[in-house]
Amino acid sequence: MKKNMLILLLASIGLTAFSQETYTLSSESLLTIDGTSTLHDWTVTANTMDGKLVAEDSAPKEIDFEVLVADIKSERGATMDNKAHNALKMEDHPKVKFKLKEVKGGTSVVGTLDIAGVEKEVEIQTEMDQSDGKLKIKGEKPIKLQDYGMEPPSAMFGQIVVGDDVTVKFDLVFTK
Repeated sequence: MKKNMLILLLASIGLTAFSQETYTLSSESLLTIDGTSTLHDWTVTANTMDGKLVAEDSAPKEIDFEVLVADIKSERGATMDNKAHNALKMEDHPKVKFKLKEVKGGTSVVGTLDIAGVEKEVEIQTEMDQSDGKLKIKGEKPIKLQDYGMEPPSAMFGQIVVGDDVTVKFDLVFTK
């Protein structure tokens, strides 16, 4: 009897391990941050991202995602890039990070978002799709800079000020 129970236990552990699949973030992935200022609207793009996703029965169970702050760039040049990097406290916190805690209802991810050294639990509505060996997660999340201890950048002696509200938009593609 003990031997049969041990065999059943080992078999169930083996089946659980085989039902999990690991994915890595693909270079097809996109992440932008849109904001406003007293002069114009703006967008910056995350050019270096890294991530790992573990799915069980097609549903994400683990997501670890990072953006390298130094490679968040705008089309407006080095001055704006430097202001963004300074606002994100790049020297002390070189990465923006997200770690999944749970998926709610198959369309919402809940996790810890770490920006500029401040961690907050967030819930983000997403669209998820799994096909062709890829798991895609698309969504957007409005945030307030000051909620993460960031001072909105300014220029021209305070004449141009970035708005406190920004929207992070992402279209992440994870591949096996």
